[in-house]
Amino acid sequence: MPRFSPLESVPPPSLTQAVGAVLSIAGSASTILLDRASLAAGANDVDPVVASAGQVGGQVKMRVGAAWIVANVRSLRLQDTSGTMIAAEIDFLGEGDEERLTGKLYNFRRGVTRYPTPGAEVYPVTTADLKQVYAADDRAHISVGTVYPTRDIRAALYVDAMLGKHFALVGSTGTGKSTSAALILHRICELAPQGHIIMIDPHGEYSAAFKGNGALFDVNNLQLPYWLMNFEEHCEVFLTTSGSERQIDADILAKCLLMAKHKSRLGQEIAKLTVDAPIPYMLSDLTNLIGLEMGKMDRAGDTAPYLRLRTKIDEIKADPRYGFMFSGMLVADTMASFLARIFRLPGDGKPISIVDVSGVPSDITAVVVAVLSRMTFDFAIWSRNEPKRPILLVCEEAHRYIPAGNDNASSVGRILGRIAKEGRKYGVSLGLITQRPSDLAEGVLSQCGTIIAMRLNNDRDQAFVRAAMPEGARGFLDSIPALRNRECIICGEGVTIPIRVCFDGLAEEKRPASGDPLFSQLWRETGGEDQIIARTIAKWRAQGK
Repeated sequence: MPRFSPLESVPPPSLTQAVGAVLSIAGSASTILLDRASLAAGANDVDPVVASAGQVGGQVKMRVGAAWIVANVRSLRLQDTSGTMIAAEIDFLGEGDEERLTGKLYNFRRGVTRYPTPGAEVYPVTTADLKQVYAADDRAHISVGTVYPTRDIRAALYVDAMLGKHFALVGSTGTGKSTSAALILHRICELAPQGHIIMIDPHGEYSAAFKGNGALFDVNNLQLPYWLMNFEEHCEVFLTTSGSERQIDADILAKCLLMAKHKSRLGQEIAKLTVDAPIPYMLSDLTNLIGLEMGKMDRAGDTAPYLRLRTKIDEIKADPRYGFMFSGMLVADTMASFLARIFRLPGDGKPISIVDVSGVPSDITAVVVAVLSRMTFDFAIWSRNEPKRPILLVCEEAHRYIPAGNDNASSVGRILGRIAKEGRKYGVSLGLITQRPSDLAEGVLSQCGTIIAMRLNNDRDQAFVRAAMPEGARGFLDSIPALRNRECIICGEGVTIPIRVCFDGLAEEKRPASGDPLFSQLWRETGGEDQIIARTIAKWRAQGK
C-alpha cells in the first residue's frame, strides 16, 4: 500500500511524488495499486505523459537501487469499495539508470535485471523519461511518427532488425494502412537510395506514390518471359484438369517441355538440364512436340490429354491480355536485363519497383506473383557466394496469396511461406500488408519479427495478432480497437520496446491512390455521363486501361 493516506489532499505528481505502490510481483506481469486522488490531481499537468499516468497503455516507473524500472499498464480495476484505490496489471518493459542529482532516467535498455519489491513506490513517467526510453541509438533507423501521447518524441524503426526478420502491417480498411505503408517505404528509400525493393501492388494504388523515386511496371512494360516459370507454375497455367487426369497431363507437359528446352542453344550447353531450369524455348516448339507425341499414339482415345494441352497453349498465345508474358517477342534470353530492372541492380536512385498486377488476367495473377517471389528467392540462393545484395519483397493484400488452411494449394502460397521461414538466411526480407490477418496461413504472421498493428475491428483478427505478438505487448494490444486513423501499435525487433505511434502526414504526391470516394460530394456532380460510359465500354472491350 502507498505510504500516504488516499483520503489526504495530494499535490500534483512530480519526479518526487508517488501515485501508488507495488502490490505483487510475478515475473513479467505484476500488480500495482494506484491512488485515484493522486491520478486525478495529475490529470491537469502540463506534461501530457504525466497527465495520462495510470491509463491502459500508459507507462509508470519504480526505483530499484540506482535504477528506474519502466512498466506498461495492461488493465485496471477498482480495488476497494470506497473507490479510492485502483489495482493495475503491469508488464515490465526495461530499465534505465538514475541520475544522482536530478533523479532523471537515462541509458534505458530492454529487459529487467532486478525487480522491485512489494511496497515500492510507483511514479508517473514524464516526457523527459520517454525521450530517454524511445531515444534512437546509433543503429540505422527511420523516423515514422510521434510516440503517443507526446507531441515531439519521435518513433524510430530500426531498419536492419525490422527487415532482417520480416515485418507485417495489419489494419482494417480505412485506417490509413496504404498511406502508412507508403510512408515506411518512402523513409526506407530515403535512407537507402541504392536499395532493392519490390512491391507487389494488386490494385494499382502505389504507382502514384512512387513516380519520383521508383520504377513502375504494369502489363504494358513488365515483359515477364513465360520461360522463367518453373514446372509447377507451367502446370498452373497450362493444365485445366484435376485428379488422375491432371497427373497424366503433367507427365506429358514435363516430357515435351524438357525437349523444347533442349532444342535451344542454351539448353544444349547444359549437361544436366531439368524441367525447372529458366531456359528460353519457343511456345511453337512446345505445341509441335505435343503434336508429334500425340502422333505416336496407337489409339484415338489416348489423344485427349495432348489435345487439351495444345488447345490451352494456343488459347493463351492468341489472347492479347497475356501478351505481357506469352508474347513471341519474349523468346530471347533477356533474363539478366529483366533481373536488373526488377531488382534495381543498380538502382539509379530509384530503389523500389512497383509491380502493378491489377491489369493481369485474374486466372494468372497468382502465377505472376509466384514467379516474381520465387525469382527473388532463387536469385538470393544462387548468388550466395557473390557480394550480398539483400532484397525486400513487399506484398499488399497478402491474405490473397497465402490463405489460411490452404498452405499447399498454390505455388505462390508455398514460395511466400518458404520466404517467411527461410528468407532471412539468404538476404530476402518479406513485408506483408493485409486487412485480414486471420485469413493468413497459420504461422506466417508469427514469422514476422516486427508487427505494425493499426485498428482492427474484427475480434478474430485481433486475437490472431495478439497470438503473434510478444508477451510484454499485451497492454498495448488491448488498445488496438480504440486506435484512431493513422495510429498504430509497433512491437517486435524493429523497436526497442512496444510503442503506440501516430504516423506522420504524407505529401499529396507521395500518397497512394487509395482514398475513399466522397459519396455526398460526387453524387452532386452531373454531366458528361454519355462520354463516361462510351470511354468505359471502349476500355472494357479492349481489356486495357
